[in-house]
Amino acid sequence: MIKGVVKKALIGSGALRWLAHRRGKSAAILMYHSVLEEPSRVTDSLGGIVLSTRTFQSQIEMLARDFRPIDLEQAGRFVTEEGELPERAVVITFDDGYTDNYEIAMPILNRVGVPATFYVTVDCIERRTLPWPSRLRFAFRTTQKKSWVDSTGKSWNLSSAEDREKAYLSACDQVCQMAGVTLEAEVARAERELQAKLPDSTAQFMMTWDQVKGLEQKGHIVGSHTMTHPNMAFLKLDDLRRELTVSKQTMESHLGAPVRHFSYPCPALFPNWTQQTTEESKRAGYQTAVTTNDGVVRKRDNPLELKRVRPTRTVAGLRWNLERAFAGSA
Repeated sequence: MIKGVVKKALIGSGALRWLAHRRGKSAAILMYHSVLEEPSRVTDSLGGIVLSTRTFQSQIEMLARDFRPIDLEQAGRFVTEEGELPERAVVITFDDGYTDNYEIAMPILNRVGVPATFYVTVDCIERRTLPWPSRLRFAFRTTQKKSWVDSTGKSWNLSSAEDREKAYLSACDQVCQMAGVTLEAEVARAERELQAKLPDSTAQFMMTWDQVKGLEQKGHIVGSHTMTHPNMAFLKLDDLRRELTVSKQTMESHLGAPVRHFSYPCPALFPNWTQQTTEESKRAGYQTAVTTNDGVVRKRDNPLELKRVRPTRTVAGLRWNLERAFAGSA
């Protein structure tokens, strides 16, 4: 309560805006994932990345009223000194490619008049399956097994929710370093041994290619979030290049248009990008790439290493995160 009062007072005082003005223009790229009426219904699969429809709508209305929403390409031109920004510029992005991006988030964005960029995990769209972290989360949280042996031969006790969470996080650390068929085989092995697999009905949670194309037709930007959602910083070079180039080529074949923008997954471990991944994303033909590093983007930043700001579950929390980021304290 006291923290909330202090934050509100700081915002109301104008001190953060003064600091932001002193630091010069910048853009805050917000990182969303999913928007649903009842986020609690998918906690065992999607975890905490889902906002309620009501909260998301309130946040977008606040952004349109008190900030200046722009599209990603305008932010990219600013970074490379080919264009300018309005004060308090914000960019909306979504990762993964959930159906609710098209069915719930886009109508709200369009109604308020806010552009967005949607990054899709290509294999999840092709196969209509949730990204592997959600599949593993569901398997570990719902399994009735009392123990499990991971790919290194280590045995994990699964007797309590805390034990299952520890095993899940360790499994994520291992799987995120894999890609393609190797990654899929390891996730399928865990599902099989834990005897816990997401129901087939969850296929509806991922967009179809027609819906991805529909986002673009409505004026939004569509970009790649890799083929299979690995941590790019931990891949062998061949796998890294495949995730960058094949996802781009596959998207372009479905959309009939160039795909110029990329988002680095951050499923586990840190960092999620390196100097090598930056060079390879440029080599693959991307113009921008967003990371999960916190902060705003400023003039002369590397357009293939763009920072983002995380939203919160409240409008006030989002405003605080943005004011701090613009002031340079994020």
